[in-house]
Amino acid sequence: MTDQDTDAVSAAPNDEDAPPLAAFESSVDELESLVESLETGEISLEDALAQFERGVTLARQCQAMLKSAELRVDQLISQNDTDTLAPFDAEQPAADE
Repeated sequence: MTDQDTDAVSAAPNDEDAPPLAAFESSVDELESLVESLETGEISLEDALAQFERGVTLARQCQAMLKSAELRVDQLISQNDTDTLAPFDAEQPAADE
């Protein structure tokens, strides 16, 4: 990766104006790209540290977006007069099947 490539990673568009799902997907895509770049081992230590730092920032943003989505789901469930939350069980068939 060249210095120009590193600048492109650093100058990633600001996801604050994007819809939440698009921002999340964009962040995950960028994070995956950073991981691939770091795994090659063909970048300088300075670039690797910068990419790692960006990756940590992206991971934290993704965690915050997921937590926000979880809170929204909890709120929607509560609004349906169903105050009990149950863990998702992929093995259990849906009630209407």
